[in-house]
Amino acid sequence: MGIDWTHQLTEQLDWHWREQLRPRLEGITDEEYLWEPVANCWSLRPRGHSRTPVSIGGGDLVLELAYPEPSPVPVTTIAWRLAHLVVQVFGARVASHFGGPPVDPLTFELARTATAALRQLDDGYAAWLAGVKGLGYDGLARPCGPAEGPYAEEPFAALVLHINRETLHHGAEIALLRDLYANRRV
Repeated sequence: MGIDWTHQLTEQLDWHWREQLRPRLEGITDEEYLWEPVANCWSLRPRGHSRTPVSIGGGDLVLELAYPEPSPVPVTTIAWRLAHLVVQVFGARVASHFGGPPVDPLTFELARTATAALRQLDDGYAAWLAGVKGLGYDGLARPCGPAEGPYAEEPFAALVLHINRETLHHGAEIALLRDLYANRRV
């Protein structure tokens, strides 16, 4: 009997989502969402108030960036990390691979509140997971295509693993920021 790679790859991420990450995001407040634990954080800022050479996003808010990234890369807020997951990790990939709505980082309307960000995150995650679950062996083996830059010639399974890593990585950072926020000196 062969290995069901679609199940293995989706279950790795979905177990973490159900058992660790998503429960840790419950109860996040707007103050915590935008909290800056150290000086010079990258965050979401009102348009025209970004402190970085690059900013992306539509509407009233932009996400701060720099290319190339400085070394060390600044600490980012929970809002920044959630926006990154929503737009660049899930949204753009769902749009380019699974027929989701277009997600252009330059025009995407970033969430002003924690509740709105979690709604965007839940929607993006659900669409990504459903898309990957529908791939099967042949879908996982096919090349990613030009939308994925360095992953263009890699099998789609490599992109799935990358998205899993990105979600685990940023999810752990968000959990740590929540711990620091809960135990900050006031």
